Amino acid sequence: MQDIKNKIEAVLFMTGRLMKVDEIAEYCGIKSVGVVKEAMKALHLDYKNKEGGLEVYEEDNSYKLNIKKEYNHLSTKLVSGSELDAPSQATLALIAYKQPAVQSEIIKMRGNTAYDHIKALKEQDFVTSERFGRTRMLKLTSKFYDYFDIVEQEALKKKFKEIAEKQEEKLENKIKEDAKEEILDKIAKDERFEIENKKEEKVEAVVELRDEKKEDVSKSSNLEELDPEDFGS
Repeated sequence: MQDIKNKIEAVLFMTGRLMKVDEIAEYCGIKSVGVVKEAMKALHLDYKNKEGGLEVYEEDNSYKLNIKKEYNHLSTKLVSGSELDAPSQATLALIAYKQPAVQSEIIKMRGNTAYDHIKALKEQDFVTSERFGRTRMLKLTSKFYDYFDIVEQEALKKKFKEIAEKQEEKLENKIKEDAKEEILDKIAKDERFEIENKKEEKVEAVVELRDEKKEDVSKSSNLEELDPEDFGS
């Protein structure tokens, strides 16, 4: 049993990702999945009872050799400069939630800066893209699943649901704000148009009144020039 536990431990250490029992058995070269399952339970218990910085982590009947939660802050310090920044992580979360995701939809929700995020994600091998009509289809890679310790698609949706919903809420709010601004702009334009029309009407009225006064003055002048004798006695 100890030899089998040692093999399992070595496999989990080398892969660094969640593995199902049948996959572990295959890597260890053991035909009996039941034997590996028993050894896996024993190894899990061994790590639980001993002091150390590692543990056997279990999720959805899959196992991984992991850092204990109380030491996670140390692993954060070791993250290299090549890791993703917060905006890129948000874009990745949205892609993961929609998996597979249409690039044009992601850009619509995250803005034009998402083009740079997607480029970085492809460079770091978290996503792949392929032609899909006039846009591209984005899909997650095996590295993504290993990196985030995800095996099942349901677990994937659950893990990134909150982040994705926040992004969708932001988009809805933006659409509402844009629609509101469009309405306000239209009202403002209509008001300006009405003011301009009123100004033009006033100017026309003033000009018309001025012309009428000129005409009256002209008639008055003509009457003054007439000689009363021209009209007879």
